[in-house]
Amino acid sequence: MPSPRTLSAARWARVRLFAMDVDGILTDGTVAISSDGTETKSFSVTDGLGLGLVRDGGLPLAWISGRLSGATTVRATELRIPHVIQGRRDKLAALSELARELGVGLDQCVYMGDDIIDVPALRAAGIGVSVPAAAPSALAAADYVTRHRAGHGAVREVCDLLLAAGGAEGGNLRRGSRTTRR
Repeated sequence: MPSPRTLSAARWARVRLFAMDVDGILTDGTVAISSDGTETKSFSVTDGLGLGLVRDGGLPLAWISGRLSGATTVRATELRIPHVIQGRRDKLAALSELARELGVGLDQCVYMGDDIIDVPALRAAGIGVSVPAAAPSALAAADYVTRHRAGHGAVREVCDLLLAAGGAEGGNLRRGSRTTRR
């Protein structure tokens, strides 16, 4: 499996957009639905803190989910994630549209996903990232596979790599001085 050493700090530093799937990346993939139809998901506060540091450092963040979810909306609002795209199964199209809107090339994106519908975006992104329990096709398409599991620090691991590399072309990513929500 790829390790952080296989991707240079310079490659991480070129990143100008960090986009990711939600279920199976920010969560362990479990969706609990009660008899009244309400949905719950578990999100890692460690991942949330990492996303806040990256966001406060000036790197745009995006969540691209194939499902519509109130729990996702609530967590994204809490973390002030600026780009939340839900109900889009064509992740590459969503990523391409957002990158174009932001004036960023796909080669300047990190995309993090774990399943078959993420594979085209994983392949097109400058850095495709997956998690250890991902679908075999997602693992094969990834440039980097996290050591941490989905929903248990995998996103934070990528945030730390971006922060360590200085992030965004020209080293614009810095540790945020503003209050960061977890």
